Amino acid sequence: MTSPELTKENIDWANLGFDYRATKYRFVATYKDGAWSEGELTENQMVQVHEGSTSLHYGQQCFEGMKAQTAKDGRVLLFRPDLNAERLRNSCDRLSMVEVPEELFIRGIKEAVRANYSVIPPYGSGAALYIRPLLLGTGENLGLRPAPEYEFRVFVSPVGPYYKGTGLSLIKLAVTDYDRAAPSGTGHVKVGGNYAGGFVATKNAKELGANEALYLDAATRTYLEEAGSANIVISQSGNRLITPKSDAILPSITRRSVMQIAKDELGMETEERPIHFVNEFSTFEEMGACGTAAVISPVQSILYQNEWMHMQNSRDGVGPVMQKLYNSLTQLQKGEREDNFGWTVEVEI
Repeated sequence: MTSPELTKENIDWANLGFDYRATKYRFVATYKDGAWSEGELTENQMVQVHEGSTSLHYGQQCFEGMKAQTAKDGRVLLFRPDLNAERLRNSCDRLSMVEVPEELFIRGIKEAVRANYSVIPPYGSGAALYIRPLLLGTGENLGLRPAPEYEFRVFVSPVGPYYKGTGLSLIKLAVTDYDRAAPSGTGHVKVGGNYAGGFVATKNAKELGANEALYLDAATRTYLEEAGSANIVISQSGNRLITPKSDAILPSITRRSVMQIAKDELGMETEERPIHFVNEFSTFEEMGACGTAAVISPVQSILYQNEWMHMQNSRDGVGPVMQKLYNSLTQLQKGEREDNFGWTVEVEI
């Protein structure tokens, strides 16, 4: 294992975008002849796959998104990595891929983070180290069948906020005519095809003045599902927080955590259920887009059928509920308060 360089690179942390920035090391393990290799760090940024690999032809690949944060006391913290390992295994099961054992997953994450200590943004910078675990079907293949070999790779990149601005920034969404995922399809797992199909929806949304596309259910086009890169939570009167329920939604670890914080720490009544967009919009006081990249991004307005519809409590600024949820979540992720849930995991440097 490579010893990390315990100094920081000279990076303008405050002005980082959410873009790929090459780092020195990444972790790679391979599956061949029925077994996983031990895995190792490499400086090679390139992936070499056979021209007949299933990841290239049939989309047999899945991935995760995570962050490492520097705490106030200097510790480097991961947030609920066990759930990312579980979600990757669920994706593997859906795509008939070989599962990545949790021990290998967590070890690969920690080794990649530790080896790239010099580019982990410092506490208070507003930036974080984004972590991308990736599983590819590799090896020689032509017929429509699962890959004979696999590569598990973890690379990292220092990033700023997903949406422009620092901390909490109001965003706008536009309801798209495209479907993100079909009922009983692959919407509930984190696979590349779900996102490639959404590029055009996001492009169209931005041309209309929004930050991101918002999807309704594919079957009836009446119920809320999720934004292109995040799950949705909605506050209502009576101290309630609701989130859409659908088998086509990717279960966000951030959203799951926010709902538990709302219930256990803020005393809110929480519910996951189908949400009729048009019929219930008038009850939406605040809305947040939740995800590893987005964290919690409060939604100011939504474009629907050429009309901008505004949140009751977010017309002129961030509403009080999203502000409380954001503070509670990020303070926990950064080690600024006691972790009563046991969600943070330290990477020993």
